Amino acid sequence: MNHAAQPVLDALRAARPETVATLSDLIRIPSVGGSAAESEIVHHVAARLRAEGVEIDLWPIPVAELAARPDFPGMEVHRDEAWGLVARLPGSDPGAPSLMFNGHLDVVPPGQPATWSIDPWSGEVRDGHAYGRGACDMKGGFVAALQAFLALHRTGTRPRGDLLLAAVVGEEDGGLGTYATLERGWRADACVITEPTALDVLAANGGALTFRLRVPGLAAHACARTSGVSAVEKFQLIFPVLRALEASRNRAVDPMMRRWDIAYPLEIGTVRAGDWASTVPDLLVAEGRFGVALDEPVDSARAEFESTVAQACAADPWLKEHPVTVEWWGGQFASGRCPAGSDLVQRVVSTHAAVHGGAEPAVVGAPYGSDLRLLTAAGIPAVQYGPGVGYGHCPDERVSLDQVHACAETLVHLALPE
Repeated sequence: MNHAAQPVLDALRAARPETVATLSDLIRIPSVGGSAAESEIVHHVAARLRAEGVEIDLWPIPVAELAARPDFPGMEVHRDEAWGLVARLPGSDPGAPSLMFNGHLDVVPPGQPATWSIDPWSGEVRDGHAYGRGACDMKGGFVAALQAFLALHRTGTRPRGDLLLAAVVGEEDGGLGTYATLERGWRADACVITEPTALDVLAANGGALTFRLRVPGLAAHACARTSGVSAVEKFQLIFPVLRALEASRNRAVDPMMRRWDIAYPLEIGTVRAGDWASTVPDLLVAEGRFGVALDEPVDSARAEFESTVAQACAADPWLKEHPVTVEWWGGQFASGRCPAGSDLVQRVVSTHAAVHGGAEPAVVGAPYGSDLRLLTAAGIPAVQYGPGVGYGHCPDERVSLDQVHACAETLVHLALPE
């Protein structure tokens, strides 16, 4: 490995208490997507970078303008404002390949407080973990990238090519922040997204399309229910067909996805029906997510879903005349993978193994969408590599501090190759 990395690693290790404190500070900012705190946390990080003398680009994202574009990746919460932030450490050789670290600062809501053993916004540290909403997904990974970036800056160690740190929002509901960063004109020759992977290398994501079904019925007084048509009963004809569609799409999957029980899940997340307890419900609205296979065009996936619903409707006399409608809304995550011609995957694998010893990390795919597909679609090879796994979006979310520190050390070496 590059001997120039040693003083940077020394600085990074000396700053470990600061790393933990920074992570706790960021967890304490309740940056739920669409909330005022989602913007607050971007300004908090920007102020931290500015105080260090780092070159930054902080800009208001034109949300309405971008959302109106046909290739916009979707959004599931209302936003009056959003901010983009990129920090830049200039390289010593303007012609050398550049590298981006990318991490999102938005988080999902914490759910019912009673399901947590601690305050979800506490940032509490115990048993070698930082706890709180966003600790794993993905403030731990973002802090690893931030601290690696600052260690390079503080020691005056310049990589050959530019090093960028993109702090993005809106990843959880579509990818607004990374989309806006690309629209702003920021590019790199490779990108590491520090999403939680338990320090494995995630080189591909399946996609996930948010859908809404409207199942019609016919209202009637419940005392004469046979004179009406229950939308709930009609939905019971659709649900098993969707389960069968999921099964058929998962019979043969890409080798990258074989570690998962269901590589491309299809699930109904919300169901709402009726407007009165003693009335036959005349409408059921169901919302869910539909998994997109690796390399499958989004249009093809949508067409198969819509065709399946239409065939189910055709088999029922009522639905044949009053078919279920399908609406695509919210986050529209295409699948994505790091291009085969890129050496990024092997660089991350070999760097991790050289820095930490032992076996090389696994190279895998994942059944959830991420910003990886936006970067690869823009011609930027990208992988996910970061601390934590398995605790995102759940009560008592947490991230291993050892993995946060290990991730930061790998990132330093990636920025300073031989």
